[in-house]
Amino acid sequence: MTPHAPRSRNEILQALAAFRAGFVSVGCFSAVINLLMLAPALYMLQVYDRVLASGNPMTLLMLTLMVAGLFVFMGVLEWVRSLLIIRLGTQLDLRLNARVFDATFEANLRDPRQSSVQALADLTSLRQFATGNALFAFFDAPWFPLYLAVIFLFSPWLGLLALGGALLLMGLAWLNQRLSREPLAEAGRLSIAASQQAGGNLRNAESIEAMGMLGALRQRWFALHHGFLAEQNLASERAAALGAWSRYVRLALQSLVLGLGAWLALDGQISAGMMIAGSILMGRVLAPIDQLIGVWKQWSGARQAYQRLLALLQAQPPRQSGMPLPAPR
Repeated sequence: MTPHAPRSRNEILQALAAFRAGFVSVGCFSAVINLLMLAPALYMLQVYDRVLASGNPMTLLMLTLMVAGLFVFMGVLEWVRSLLIIRLGTQLDLRLNARVFDATFEANLRDPRQSSVQALADLTSLRQFATGNALFAFFDAPWFPLYLAVIFLFSPWLGLLALGGALLLMGLAWLNQRLSREPLAEAGRLSIAASQQAGGNLRNAESIEAMGMLGALRQRWFALHHGFLAEQNLASERAAALGAWSRYVRLALQSLVLGLGAWLALDGQISAGMMIAGSILMGRVLAPIDQLIGVWKQWSGARQAYQRLLALLQAQPPRQSGMPLPAPR
């Protein structure tokens, strides 16, 4: 057998580092898009505080044309960002798929009982995670302090309410991760074990049929599959409960900030435009956190796939190139 090369440190991170410029570009697009997300709140602020006060329809028309142009520009940026991240995911897959295939081949040479398709499925999971909405959630989440700072400029009371809501949603996100991490990990382990056993049974279908072992082997597979379903349902039920609470908190906070804004407007501390703009910005503060809670299950699956791939690649280093031979005659 051809000798192996020295074990690499982390081939997946090396592959990701090769596309660092692309991910930086995605981050720049995300920055501009999140800055443009301030446009609806500023538009409402100007309409309530300037247009309604002056009664000038030309001001309303110009403001509307400006914000409509910003929305078109933001839509184009969203489209370009999506195309870019899809291309990055494809290039990442092409960079790693041959290496993962070879490592899977080496692992099956040493232990034929291992699943021959799990590593390729894990690579597909990583690519889908890198091209889906989950990655956008991680790019957009760091920008919520900007919206929070603008709310504080309107009123410290509105800012404190928004900050409390953001901290509450962060606590729910942490609790979701804490409660669903172990069931998801156990479900992944049982799913792989059930797939390996089913694959081994199918490869020996004739022998199993001749010996009349189908019923017993089906029961062994069903025990693993039933355990997988139980752990998967447990994690999904916990995530669903916390997701429902997070949506309730988000809706309640948007109404509460509007009510607090109305009270402050009646007291003369803020204007009516600030009240409406604060309500819109409250949604922008809470949306990235709520989105992170929604995609946490995808993040957990991608992390487990990454860990399995990393273990496989480190256990099966790439082969060293042998001596080139002339073409046979």
